[in-house]
Amino acid sequence: MRAIVIGGVTSGVGKTTIATGIMGALSRRQLKVQPFKTGPDYIDTTYHTWVTGSPSRNLDTWMLTPDAVLELFHKAMIGKDIAVIEGVMGLFDGHSATSDEASTSQLAKLLRSPVLLVVDGRNAARSLAAIVKGYQTFDPELRIGAVVLNGIGSERHYEMCREAIEHYTGAPVLGYLPRRRDLTLPERHLGLIPTVEGPASEEFRQALINQCESTLDLTAMLRLSEQASPPAAPPRLFPAEPVPRVARIAVAKDRAFSFYYQDGLDLLEAWGAELVPFSPLEDPGLPSGVGGVYLGGGFPEMYAETLAKNEPMKRSLADASSRGMPLYAECGGLMYLGSEIHDLEGKKYAMAGVIPVTSRIDMPKLNLGYRTVRARSDGPLLKKGEATRGHEFHWSKIETAGSIPAAYSVMETGESEGFQRRNVLASYVHLHMGSLASMAPRFVETCRAFNEHDRTVK
Repeated sequence: MRAIVIGGVTSGVGKTTIATGIMGALSRRQLKVQPFKTGPDYIDTTYHTWVTGSPSRNLDTWMLTPDAVLELFHKAMIGKDIAVIEGVMGLFDGHSATSDEASTSQLAKLLRSPVLLVVDGRNAARSLAAIVKGYQTFDPELRIGAVVLNGIGSERHYEMCREAIEHYTGAPVLGYLPRRRDLTLPERHLGLIPTVEGPASEEFRQALINQCESTLDLTAMLRLSEQASPPAAPPRLFPAEPVPRVARIAVAKDRAFSFYYQDGLDLLEAWGAELVPFSPLEDPGLPSGVGGVYLGGGFPEMYAETLAKNEPMKRSLADASSRGMPLYAECGGLMYLGSEIHDLEGKKYAMAGVIPVTSRIDMPKLNLGYRTVRARSDGPLLKKGEATRGHEFHWSKIETAGSIPAAYSVMETGESEGFQRRNVLASYVHLHMGSLASMAPRFVETCRAFNEHDRTVK
């Protein structure tokens, strides 16, 4: 099996641009590329999918057990030619300052796959050799197979960098990307802008792939990827036999809501869900016959005015909630189910009003990190007392206006998090359905049970 991990010296060295370009260039060679992202990021994956046509998947070694990571990896690789795995932050950065927990290096070692190290050459030449040498020796168990340079100013600059790195470290340098502003991916307050919002053009995509074909040694990268030997793992997340469709679940998918782990959606389908996409921005109501709703994260604050004007959709969600339909909302979904959103300029917009909270992003404060949450009561995903791991990343904050029970206790801090009332569960914490094997089947069963009860009542 061919696999390669693209790790960066630090954040901001161009990992996503280079990984996306490599994926696109290999796809242009008619290879079936399976893209992956290390860690919990939702946005980088949209660029992977944009250039390969295959859903990019998250491999998070903190939210998921090693066996779960390997199971999801091998399942995704069925029928594919090569795995290209973009790292997170710097190569050794993760959850801990003194271990490789949740880092790109930990994932590369788990998958037994070589690392292609991305180094920013913008302000150095020979000194880059010292950086690469340090990364080579920092963890003897990790194999850095080759180097790619970014931000190169000229052919002469590249040759100086390449010669120094190869002379002092022995690691081959497999090319570079030049210092070009037009090859920079668009960003805003949470990082890159998801491709569902159309921030990058087809011209940009072709220009990036052309540049990678011109100045990267893709053939050498393919040879390097052949050194991967990911171990097998026993299947534990997916059912042993096919499960018939037992429930329809509406999944919010549009410019405002696009943050989902593909493996989580696949697990819901595997356990009997028919996933029906809908748009809170444009549709007049929930799809007919659904027994549950999944409102993922995204950027509702950027589309608050349009969301506020879609009164029929808001009424549809409020009606579903009053009937006891399971509504599961994460981060942006939580903001939408609340009473109102204050956008970046402080303007107020009325939301669905299912839970009595106001979301404010006009006084931003970054909340970022992994969370272990324990359910305070039985809900659509967890039983009371069950714990699972997730991730939180947002600039907004919420203000409550009324009493509603908390969904979770955060085990790291003991604080309350989220809201749960009847079958409504809304939280800032994003969960991966693979982090606890019982979550996907429980949510599907909750939706099935509601549908059966709803038909009986009617």
